[in-house]
Amino acid sequence: MTTKIATEELELLELEYGHRGPGEGGLVPGGDDGEPNAPAVPQHTYLTGIVLALAAILMFFLALTSSFIVRKGLSTDWVPFRMPPILWLNTGLLLLSSFTLEWARRALERESLSGFRRWWGLTTGLGVAFLVGQILAWQQLAAAGVFLASNPSNSFFYLLTGLHGLHLLGGIIALLHVGFGSQSGGRLQRPTAVNVAGIYWHFMGVLWVYLFLLLLLGQ
Repeated sequence: MTTKIATEELELLELEYGHRGPGEGGLVPGGDDGEPNAPAVPQHTYLTGIVLALAAILMFFLALTSSFIVRKGLSTDWVPFRMPPILWLNTGLLLLSSFTLEWARRALERESLSGFRRWWGLTTGLGVAFLVGQILAWQQLAAAGVFLASNPSNSFFYLLTGLHGLHLLGGIIALLHVGFGSQSGGRLQRPTAVNVAGIYWHFMGVLWVYLFLLLLLGQ
């Protein structure tokens, strides 16, 4: 009889508050915007998802690399061109952004939200500066007569740098959402979101270094 009463009281509490504790595998509260409660998703689920997404991106760029090597080897109209010096600066900015991102993560671990947002904002700004630098590089090449359809070497440069820029733009949008969006009580808590966005951002930095060396040495 006592067990039955306790069970009924527990059910009433669940109806009133809409969730069990996170450690009980039940529901977690919805966001501040009044969204319905949703099942808690383990952090490793998001990490697995980002790893699979990055694997797909890597395979895509490796396929483009294979096409680059084959086209260059078989081409009789491959015309090398001088890489814009600003690309070196862009590379430095993107590498620096990986360090500032890690400093932001450490600030979050110390529960310093202001420090986290300061370093996270700097990371985002460096990413935007990188994209602006890429646009300037394209403009410099166009001013020098190096256009997309001029020859295969030019086409691959614009294709690879442009696709990387689009993926990086997606990373910047993610940084803005994670750093300055509402993260209180939502499905994806800030530490998990920071880890997922950080993995993606570091991958974009490594990918750019790879592409830059490929284009530099492949001339």
